[in-house]
Amino acid sequence: MKTIVLKYIAILPVLVLMNTGCQKFEEINSNPDRTTEVSSSILATGMILSITKNEISSQKAFMQPFLLGKYITWGEGQENTQYNKLGRADFGRLTVLRNIPPMEKYATTEGLKKSYQALGHFIRAWQFFQASMQVGDIPYTDAIKGESEKVLQPKYDTQKIVFLGILNELDQANQLFSEGTNFDGDPIYGGKVDNWRRLTNSFELHVLINLYKKTADADLKVVERFKDIVANRPLMRDAKDNFALAYNNVAGQNYPWSDVPAGSGNSFVKSNYTMLSNTLLGPMKTLNDKRLFYYAKPSPVKITAGLLASDYNAYPGVEPSDAFSSLQTRRVGKDYADLNNRYVQLVNAEAVSLFSYWDLQFILAEANVRGWITGATAQSYYASGISSSMNFVAANTPDLSDYNHNMKMDAAYIDAFPTSAGVALAGTSAQQIEQIITQKYLANFLQGGKYSAWMENRRTGYPVFTLNSSTNLNTPTTKFPLRWLYPGNELDYNAANVSTAIQSQYGGSDDVNQIMWILK
Repeated sequence: MKTIVLKYIAILPVLVLMNTGCQKFEEINSNPDRTTEVSSSILATGMILSITKNEISSQKAFMQPFLLGKYITWGEGQENTQYNKLGRADFGRLTVLRNIPPMEKYATTEGLKKSYQALGHFIRAWQFFQASMQVGDIPYTDAIKGESEKVLQPKYDTQKIVFLGILNELDQANQLFSEGTNFDGDPIYGGKVDNWRRLTNSFELHVLINLYKKTADADLKVVERFKDIVANRPLMRDAKDNFALAYNNVAGQNYPWSDVPAGSGNSFVKSNYTMLSNTLLGPMKTLNDKRLFYYAKPSPVKITAGLLASDYNAYPGVEPSDAFSSLQTRRVGKDYADLNNRYVQLVNAEAVSLFSYWDLQFILAEANVRGWITGATAQSYYASGISSSMNFVAANTPDLSDYNHNMKMDAAYIDAFPTSAGVALAGTSAQQIEQIITQKYLANFLQGGKYSAWMENRRTGYPVFTLNSSTNLNTPTTKFPLRWLYPGNELDYNAANVSTAIQSQYGGSDDVNQIMWILK
């Protein structure tokens, strides 16, 4: 293992992790008695891992976003996210951006400077997008200026201005990556600028599809931008281009839900915590989707009753909106489908993506249905998204009956599934978009950006989540929430500016049911 020694940089400590190659990461040990020199690569590593490893997290924190997305339920105690209670957002993700200027400054060649500048623009766009999608208007123009520029209370920009900034930064990142050279400090793509450029352009399409209600806005040029990127820029080519973090058997680098190896000093009991939902399992049963057998393990009650592990009926789902007491009764009875053993038993179960090739393909399929692009058919993009997901799952699952329950997805099955009855796109545009978003949802089980499934449901209404007013913790109980509240420290230290933003957007009410600009 290569050991890197570093000290605190700028205002934030750089994350204590470093890469050894594409999709690999190792711990960095800091020696307080030894002075070291800051480098662009060290700063890049910290920021990349901040938006990947830190965002993915591990153990319970890894699972919590999937409660809000209705993939699973949780048995340790009643969880707010499972029952739609949203609290305050946290702008802490933006503080890592303070390391962008020194990362650019310490670049040793012009080619490296352009690459690190491009990376800085991408990370800024990524973080501002995530923050704005949670609350609406946020500080953008004045953000992260701090004491050096005497901006301790940054003003808020409208969500439209923020999204214009995000799109422009991604455009700049694309251009700079095209002119830059491969760089050090990248635990995802090994510093290959071509991969980063493809991710940048693919992610920009994701930003644009989220602006689908704003196609009439002359400033944003949503459809025009989308068409230009698809026609003229490189995009992700397959799942090898996924923006994902891979795992291995080094302590601290295990898959987020795997059992931690003995002797690590860290343990977490995973049994009896998770039950898989009808929202996830229902569509797979209806469509005879064999990913079910790779995602889940069967109910022991159904197996005892004589069903085979290869029978879809051996995998009963639960309804996440049912009362916690009812779900606990179900749990004690053991008649439910739980997570497949591979997620617990394998330290390298699968790479976890924040944005994937199948995401891109489903975005292209949706854009085609909406009439934004022509050429390839919506069905071809859609089929590519499904097959990419299935190939990824199959490739990352050892050929053991405990992991695939003798329902292997071979090449012939994967090729035929997207065009099979009920799966192939059909019906009205709205019905096709429902099919696309449903398949995106299925593909992103234990994958995807934080809360991405919930945000897709908020954006499109798909897949349909059950609203149970007797268990819903939102107020009123007849509605799903639409946003998080502004951070408490903003109310404490930037009260005038955040209050102005709340007034201009929501009539002065910082309420989770308020509709932000991008949703109107």
